[in-house]
Amino acid sequence: MIDFWLPAGLMLLVALAFLALPAVRGRRAQVEEDRTALNVALYQERQAELRAQHAAGTLDAERLDAGLAEAARELLADTDDSAEPRATARLGRWVPLLAALLVPLCALGLYLHWGSSAKVELARELREAPRSLDDMTSRLERVVQVQPDSADSWYFLGRAYMAQERPADAAKAYERAVALAGRQPELLGQWAQALYFAANKRFEEPVRVLTEEALRADPREATSLGLMGIDGFERGDYRQAVEYWTRLLAALPPEDPSRDSIQGGIERAREKLGETAATAQVDDGKPSAAAEGPTLKARVSLSADLQGKVQPGDSVFVFARAASGPPMPLAAKRLTVADLPVDVSLSDADAMMPQLRLSQFPQVQLVARVSRAGDATRGEWIGRSATLSNATAEPQNLIIDSPDAK
Repeated sequence: MIDFWLPAGLMLLVALAFLALPAVRGRRAQVEEDRTALNVALYQERQAELRAQHAAGTLDAERLDAGLAEAARELLADTDDSAEPRATARLGRWVPLLAALLVPLCALGLYLHWGSSAKVELARELREAPRSLDDMTSRLERVVQVQPDSADSWYFLGRAYMAQERPADAAKAYERAVALAGRQPELLGQWAQALYFAANKRFEEPVRVLTEEALRADPREATSLGLMGIDGFERGDYRQAVEYWTRLLAALPPEDPSRDSIQGGIERAREKLGETAATAQVDDGKPSAAAEGPTLKARVSLSADLQGKVQPGDSVFVFARAASGPPMPLAAKRLTVADLPVDVSLSDADAMMPQLRLSQFPQVQLVARVSRAGDATRGEWIGRSATLSNATAEPQNLIIDSPDAK
C-alpha cells in the first residue's frame, strides 16, 4: 500500500504548508507592528524631552526646531522598511494549528467512508498472474466483494466455479450476473448449464425455462442448444437431439475442439433413430409411417482426378436438400473417403430435424461433400445430382468431382 499512502502523505504535507504559511506571515506582521509602535513611542519621548529643555531655557527656539526635525527624520528612517499601515484580521496562534490537525483527520475520515483502499490493493494484486485456479477464484471472490455491481466479475466467477466443479456456486454467480446485466442469452445459457449440473445432470423445469428463453432471444446460443440436445437424447427423443446438435455444429466456429464430440453424439442419435424406425411396427403388422416414406438411393463415388487430393480419413457427407426451400439437409449420412464408392439410401429416418423431412418436399437434390474439417456446411470437393422427385426409385450415380465453392 506504500504506492498509495506515499503520494497521499506528500499531498497532505502540501496542504499543511498552505495552512502554516498564513500563520508564519501573521507572526512576522505582528513583529513589524510592535517595532513601529516602539519607534513612535521613542519619537514622542524625544519630543517631550526637547520641549522640556526649551521651557527650562537651556534650548533656544532654533535648536528646538532642529531637534524636532532630527527626531522626525529618525522616526521615518526606522519605519521605512515596514509595510504601509493596513487593516489585518488576526487569527491568533491556535486557529492555524487547530486547522492543521483537523484537515488531515477529516480527510482520513472521508476517505475511509467513501474511498476504498481495498480496491487499490486488489488492483495491485491483479497485475500479477494467478498461480493456480484456486488463486484465480479467490481473487474473483474478492473482486465481487469490492465491486458487487460488476456483472462481468460475477460472470467470470461463475466460470471459475464451473472449472472447479462447483455448479451450485456457479449458478448463484450467474444469477447475480443476469440480475445486473439483464437476461442476455449467453448468461441464461450458462446459468441453465450450472443448474443442470447442480441437479446431478437432471433436466429440471428451471433449466428448461432458461434454455427456451435463451433460444427465443438467440436461436444460435451454443450452451442452450447443447443442453436441449442432451435432454432429447436422454429422453429417447433422438430427433430432437439430432436437431439441436446439428444447429449447434452450425453455430460453432470450424476450429472449435468440441465439434468432434458433438458430431459423435449426432451419429449415435441417428443410429438410435434408425434402429427405432427400422423396428417400429403398427399393431396390424404394417410398417410405420417413417418406413413407408420415400427412399432415395445413390451410388457415391470419387472422380479419378481427385484420388490423389484427398485422404482416407476425410469426412464425406451425403444428403438430400429441397430444390426450392430451406437450405438445411432433409436427410443426411456421414461417411469417409475410405468408404467410397458406396451405396447410400436416404429416407425420413435420416432426417436432421423433425419438421424438415424428405417426404415433405416433392423436388429434391442429392449432394455429396468432402470436408477435411468434418463440417457438413462447407468442404473442399462436392458432387451434385440433377433435381429429381423424392419418389424416384432408380439409384442415382453421384460423383464428387468439383471444388466446393460454398
